[in-house]
Amino acid sequence: MVHEGETLNRKVSEDTLASSVYHADMRRIDTIEPFRVMQLLERAKELESEGKKIIHMEIGEPDFPTPASVLDAARNLLDGDQFYTASTGAPALQQAMAHWYQQEYGVAVAAERILITPGSSGAFNMLYAVLLNAGESVLLPDPGYPCQRNFVRLAGGEPINIPVDPSTAYHLSADLVDRYWQPHTRVAVVINPSNPTGTLMPRQALQDIAERCKLKGGYLISDEIYHGLTYGERPACALEVSDDAIVVNSFSKRWAMTGWRVGWTIVPDQLIDPCRRVMQNIFIAAPTLSQMAAIEALKETESVERMRLAYDERRRFLLSELPKLGFEVVVEPQGAFYIYAGVSQLTDDSRTFCWRMLEEAGVAITPGEDFGMFQANQHVRFSYAASLHDIRLGVDRVRAFLSHDNRE
Repeated sequence: MVHEGETLNRKVSEDTLASSVYHADMRRIDTIEPFRVMQLLERAKELESEGKKIIHMEIGEPDFPTPASVLDAARNLLDGDQFYTASTGAPALQQAMAHWYQQEYGVAVAAERILITPGSSGAFNMLYAVLLNAGESVLLPDPGYPCQRNFVRLAGGEPINIPVDPSTAYHLSADLVDRYWQPHTRVAVVINPSNPTGTLMPRQALQDIAERCKLKGGYLISDEIYHGLTYGERPACALEVSDDAIVVNSFSKRWAMTGWRVGWTIVPDQLIDPCRRVMQNIFIAAPTLSQMAAIEALKETESVERMRLAYDERRRFLLSELPKLGFEVVVEPQGAFYIYAGVSQLTDDSRTFCWRMLEEAGVAITPGEDFGMFQANQHVRFSYAASLHDIRLGVDRVRAFLSHDNRE
């Protein structure tokens, strides 16, 4: 295992820093990487169109419907006002969310600090446009959510991909922030629970990073999109440890509302006006109908709990079965709906492994290269946002695939 401060980690850091830099002779679009899981999904859909049954454990999208109460609220709103809201969001939703934060986390947040965006992606693109000048950098965990690197590049910034491993539960730490922070660094990002590993960041570690970012004159952004989908310990909201932190979240995962495209960010007072000006220009406002339906979603608890319990059952099944097949799970996921598994006992090329699994076994999983560079060829991600029936069938197919490989 590679620990902080070891020679190999330093060597990887040099490689990832070099790969992160925007070169003057490159067009910005040439730095934007494909979202590889979507390429897998597209091929899986092609195979399905040919009549093949594909087990989807690649995509991070809930397999549950949007709660019925949210759908009913939307239907009742169809004859209502469908015009633009304020760019920063419908005041009714902002007020509802301020109340929700008080109830959920015991945190008092002024409604005007809660900015409603077209999903969490809209929030990140807006935030980087506000926070970054050309060439300024953002510290990101590697492995981490792949689109983050591209969000930063689109704003003219430099993503600094920091190798993380089981020694920090695949999260950034205050020590790593110290080591990688540069004069032009503006932001450090934590994803809690993590995508792709599902691991949680301890409250003290979150507080330490928030304090370190403030000391350096920068910002901490906490991606909390998987809050509410945890199994045991509740993750801390970054606002519980620092009022200067920036929080990003969305209705997509917890409330199974991916297609509604409604998320939010909570920013310090001094960023409200800069964010408003960017929001007015890049997306005008989040969808009005989605914002109104989101008010109802905040009241929904029973269906969210049913989803959470179902995910936990699937999680426990995979944690039991994957090691029997030769996959290594070093750190147990405590949130989201992912397992990041080592494949060193099975292959030295996780990309080819995943594509063969899809073509030959009809099981779609994601190679580690989608989430960064650090030990990427040694890992894959399983998503358990699929029915337990399909997951059981997928495990049977993987077992047969590996058994056939071993006989050859």
